[in-house]
Amino acid sequence: MISEPGYPLTHPEKLLFPGDGITKADVASYYSSVAPLMLPHLDGRPVTMERYPAGIDRPGFIQKNVAKGFPEWLERAETPKKDGMVFYPVVRDVRSLLWLANQNCITPHVWPSRLPELDRPDLCVVDLDPPGDDAEGVHAAALAVRELLAELGLVSFVKTSGSKGFHIVVPLEPSDGFESVWRFAHGFGAVLVKRHPDALTQEFIKADRAGRILIDTGRNGYGATFAAAYAIRPKPGAPVSAPCTWDEIERRSVSPRSFTLRTMTTRMDAAGDPWADVAHHRQSLGSAMERLSALLTEDDWKETLAARTRRPGPRKGASRTRR
Repeated sequence: MISEPGYPLTHPEKLLFPGDGITKADVASYYSSVAPLMLPHLDGRPVTMERYPAGIDRPGFIQKNVAKGFPEWLERAETPKKDGMVFYPVVRDVRSLLWLANQNCITPHVWPSRLPELDRPDLCVVDLDPPGDDAEGVHAAALAVRELLAELGLVSFVKTSGSKGFHIVVPLEPSDGFESVWRFAHGFGAVLVKRHPDALTQEFIKADRAGRILIDTGRNGYGATFAAAYAIRPKPGAPVSAPCTWDEIERRSVSPRSFTLRTMTTRMDAAGDPWADVAHHRQSLGSAMERLSALLTEDDWKETLAARTRRPGPRKGASRTRR
């Protein structure tokens, strides 16, 4: 056992990214170094851990509940479920962040709401999910999202997903409940699809997307999550979901996997935290929802809800989930 700053690591030599020679100690060191930028975006949000005890080349699992086997000092958020309670870890300091890393958690996924108002989101999240590595298409889609949000009077921020797309967030005053934010997000996606039907879709089923980019607004329900800002993703090269600027998107100088565990120090030195003032741009959805509603017919609402609720049959080889 060795100690990273603030937490003792077990099995630091364990290879979590075998193809890249990246160990648990490397992951912990990354999270320790990025903590000053990352912690404000994690603070108070329930965390779902994406864990890979045998490294990313072997199956991992999703863990929400830390009812057992956690240190006494770890803060938890208690949320109800049908047959009891779920105890999510909450990360407010470096020690808690490194505890996640010691659990072989590659990616912390977070709620769009914070304690103590978990039923009132402070972010609306749009996740762009292209069918492949379509750099030009996903940049154009991100700019279309920003353009429509600006038309509705809303300021938005963007980050790389560390996978194939981008995440766009709208900072919110935590005044509206999830139902209102969910309805806005789905209606927003419907307008985008109406305007760009050949490029964008809201179809949940991949076979029905016909090569189009999914406007995934399903991150806006109670208990839904998205990859935290500065989170490592479990893919070769250890890419990071890193905040960036709209200028970088316009110039195509940033792609979904531009930044990695090994390059983020240089990135932080050059750019700081592009999301540093997100909390200073919190907005109400009231007038934006009025403008949005004027752009949609009742049939548009029905179609967007149908597209989001259609579901495929059971999939083979689905990831295990530990609750």
